[in-house]
Amino acid sequence: MQQPSSGDITQLLRAWSSGDESAFDQLLPLVYQELHGRAQRYMAHERSGHTLQTTALINEVYLRLVDLPQRNWENRAHFLAICAQLMRRILVDFARSRNYQKRGGGVQHQPFDEALSICSESPTQIIAVDDALKSLASVDERKSRVVELRFFGGLSVEETAEVLKISAETVMRDWKMAKAWLLKEISENGLHGA
Repeated sequence: MQQPSSGDITQLLRAWSSGDESAFDQLLPLVYQELHGRAQRYMAHERSGHTLQTTALINEVYLRLVDLPQRNWENRAHFLAICAQLMRRILVDFARSRNYQKRGGGVQHQPFDEALSICSESPTQIIAVDDALKSLASVDERKSRVVELRFFGGLSVEETAEVLKISAETVMRDWKMAKAWLLKEISENGLHGA
């Protein structure tokens, strides 16, 4: 099957932004494999035994995309950046709900295919990364966005540069500095390996 061009995807995104709901239906099969691959690459950064149902994650992203109040898509990279943000929110929300359940919060269990089975490790780690990213954003918003796009969204250096409208060299510099800052922040707060 021939890969869709960025132009094809951008055209469908703009049509969807203009209210053509059938454009969304045409878009889904074109971006599904890419989003699925990005979710799998994200999970490759986790320790062994860490499981994620990528299909459930992508389905949840689609549901949230449909509910977005404003859809002014610039291009494919912008769309992927929004998907990266949504993946992060889903992962953090799920981790927080798991912590709530562990503390006896009385949350009802959902059927397997309705829930994201995020990880066998402590959800505290996902929450720690999210909290550290929020802290980084208060110091340097762009570095926080670089981490979000690269780590949660699986965007390449070039795609991240395109979304943020900065050079690839700046992305790499921000990426290195942000990783070091986040490790220090997580370690200082006693959350490393939580």
